[in-house]
Amino acid sequence: MSNDRLRTSLLERGITPADLAVALKVDPKSVERWIAGRTPYRRHRYAVAAKLGVDEAYLWPDALSRSQVADASESEIVNVFPHRWAVPSETWRNFFEAAEVEIGVLVYSGLFLSEDAGVRKVLREKADAGVPVRILLGDPNSESVAQRGADEGVDDAMAAKIRNALVMYQPLRDLDGIEFRLHDTVLYNSIYWADDQVLVNTHIYGFTAAEAPVLRLRKVAGGSMVSTYLDSFERVWDGATPLE
Repeated sequence: MSNDRLRTSLLERGITPADLAVALKVDPKSVERWIAGRTPYRRHRYAVAAKLGVDEAYLWPDALSRSQVADASESEIVNVFPHRWAVPSETWRNFFEAAEVEIGVLVYSGLFLSEDAGVRKVLREKADAGVPVRILLGDPNSESVAQRGADEGVDDAMAAKIRNALVMYQPLRDLDGIEFRLHDTVLYNSIYWADDQVLVNTHIYGFTAAEAPVLRLRKVAGGSMVSTYLDSFERVWDGATPLE
């Protein structure tokens, strides 16, 4: 079976098989065989992934053993905070400030973030610098938001917090480079994304998000945790409604 992911990655970047062969110092026929479906040696897989700026596991998902994927995924864990309130405010600002490619936020309200003037300033500056910013908030009129409010014991306050967040984000909502959407998804985690790093705020039944743990992850070649969370973000984004 041909490797359509490798072929597509080359086409998207305007790199020919001959160009890749020269960059890796291999025979062009070897690259053609990789595109046709042959799995290269791991040193070549690393080199191709680095050249194309994608993950090795994306190009060759079956090349790594389960133990290799598990080991790499464990290495993606940078640190763990016992509660969201334990994450220093400067950590959130520095996290987004380091982004050079893309920023994403997937929450129900994330009111604490919208209330942080420093974070709003960073998001504005990043958008001005050409870094796309995508923010997903819960639809305050959705059943999922109502249920989450009930689960946390705050009831209608959950929808109210979302409306408050929308007000706080008002100065950013008409800026080029920042896009808002509303979702009605059942969230098991809130996801904050900056390039190859994510902050994952777990959701625990009966507790507010501020009381739940936060994982800080950084993408590692061959790991799957960050990719899994980013895939989830994209699925919610695709089904969300643009905010007018």
